[in-house]
Amino acid sequence: MGVNKKLSRSATTKQGPAGSKTRETMAIFTSDQIEDFNRDGYLFVRGLFSEEEIGLLGETARNDHAMDQASSTMDDGKGNDVRLSLWNHPGDGVYGMVSRCRRVVDGVEQILGEEVYHYHSKMILKDAKVGGAWAWHQDYGYWYQNGLLFPDLVSVMIAVDPATKENGCLQVLRGSHRMGRVNHTLSGEQAGADMEHVDEARKRLETVHCEMAAGDALFFHSNTLHCSAANNSDHARWALICCYNARSNDPYKESHHPGYTPLEKVEDEMVLTVGRDDARRSSVAFANLVEEDESAKSLAGSDS
Repeated sequence: MGVNKKLSRSATTKQGPAGSKTRETMAIFTSDQIEDFNRDGYLFVRGLFSEEEIGLLGETARNDHAMDQASSTMDDGKGNDVRLSLWNHPGDGVYGMVSRCRRVVDGVEQILGEEVYHYHSKMILKDAKVGGAWAWHQDYGYWYQNGLLFPDLVSVMIAVDPATKENGCLQVLRGSHRMGRVNHTLSGEQAGADMEHVDEARKRLETVHCEMAAGDALFFHSNTLHCSAANNSDHARWALICCYNARSNDPYKESHHPGYTPLEKVEDEMVLTVGRDDARRSSVAFANLVEEDESAKSLAGSDS
């Protein structure tokens, strides 16, 4: 399942809540692709970003001292560390251009059927030989703790490096989003899904290894069960994950992730425009995940 980057796009308009402006969204996916997403809980988009675009994104991230300093490590429960850097607001650098560009945001809005905002983004820094595993989980399994009543969220994983079975690519359970939210508890320092349900689901649902070339993307539902193995290869696997929440799903309480904040879309060519500008491309404010993230910690000793 995949689509070519050069998609045929047609403009549609979506009426926002009462008193808000009408928002234009380009139709990125075909009706068959939307049907695939609704059935499977994910959708591959091959070559969403060009070789130059993804090269500039990767180069910026690897040379970004602030990203490295802001990265957080979490024990995967098996003695290995997983490392990531996270930011709540997209900013005006190349990271922001990727998460605000129409080919991404319009696609998410088409899937969810309404206006979305940037919930947060994170760079997964799975380095060669030392990158730890991610336990089976649903994103909504812990985002639920942040005051989100509904699983109306979509994440877009963009491969900065090639993702293979050998370097610990993402794995998803096809159709698992239809199970609804599964109970989560802490596994090491990660929020992991109840393994009784996961093990039973794996008997009935296909496990898909999401092998991707650099520049490929995976759109997936917040209730899709996913995990990844440790990176025991000689090759790094970095990935940018941009997460979006539906405007109507504004959280009822404050957390370390933002409530509804209007997202200003940019045209697709801005990824290259900003990415080629050394003075602009690394502009973003990173979050302190260790001190601020209470969603996973709140699951300690909990069966919910």
